[in-house]
Amino acid sequence: MARIRTIKPEAFVSESMAAVSLTARWTFLGLLTQADDYGRHRDHAAIIAGRLWPLDPDHTPFRVEEDLQQLTGEGMICRYTGCDGRGYLHVVNWAKHQKIDRPSASRLPRCPVHQAEQRCGECKDVCVRHPQSGPGAPHPSGVHDAGTVVSPRRFVPEGSPGLRGGLVEPSAHTPDTGTASTTGHPHAVSEDKGTVAMAENSTGAGDGASRSQGENGAGCGGFDEGSSNPRGWLDESSASGSRILDPGSVPTGRTAPALDTVSARILVGEYVASCARRPPERFLGHLGREINGLLDEGIDPGCLRTALERLRTKGLHPSTLASLVNEVMNAAPAGAGAKGVYQPWTNPADSTAYEEAL
Repeated sequence: MARIRTIKPEAFVSESMAAVSLTARWTFLGLLTQADDYGRHRDHAAIIAGRLWPLDPDHTPFRVEEDLQQLTGEGMICRYTGCDGRGYLHVVNWAKHQKIDRPSASRLPRCPVHQAEQRCGECKDVCVRHPQSGPGAPHPSGVHDAGTVVSPRRFVPEGSPGLRGGLVEPSAHTPDTGTASTTGHPHAVSEDKGTVAMAENSTGAGDGASRSQGENGAGCGGFDEGSSNPRGWLDESSASGSRILDPGSVPTGRTAPALDTVSARILVGEYVASCARRPPERFLGHLGREINGLLDEGIDPGCLRTALERLRTKGLHPSTLASLVNEVMNAAPAGAGAKGVYQPWTNPADSTAYEEAL
């Protein structure tokens, strides 16, 4: 988990920092925020690139590997193989530059060279399995003794018959024993479930491949290399298919509104179109809120349009829209309940009217 760290002013005048490239400096500063409270982190170029360079696709894991090599050459970080067989790194001068109050216990193996007295996060105590460190240790991150980058995921010596495109390919004649024959280079790294042969450099494998091609005929010989992504040859256990254990349901999103649905935006747009000049934004914002409230109450859009027309004609305030809507909805029919014109009393022209009254 990322943390807030301290960068001292001396970092910008440090000769070690000046000796590496700008991208290596940025990678180093990023590692300060990603490392745990003991300065430890997974030594995996792809993981580091994803955390520190997510918005820079041009800075690939191979370039991050070059940054890590520069930092290792200047002694700023130490790369080692933990007691679990995986690659880790730590900032060498971590305790000198980072003062952490009540540090959390590390979950990662400690460095056997610089942190031999510290607690091992893998063993939960004093490390009973001895991790490897230094230039002679096989490194899963992809750097061998000479410091040549082979692959950010796997250590392979140069000239290995299993090398194709920078990735390790298991030979068809690789023995099933737990070790691989070596001739000057370390060819194997320790994994969780045992030692896995990394590459084969013996003449017996080459002879077996030649015999296999001779049996099948020229141009039709079988491949002496396995799958380009075989299971069991990765740093971590991997299987085909989705790596998400619980994919969950497919998000359906918001239900699409009906085609004839009238919104406040549409009504405000009609109001603006009927005006000679565009009203102020504060007026339109207030009007939109009033329309939204009335639509939420289920008011008929036809009544709203009539009320908006009266509002525009009379130039009233948006807050009077509800009163205009009520006037439209509850207006009495024309002539209903209207009183006749007042007529004053006049003497009847016919005299017989008096006789009837008498």
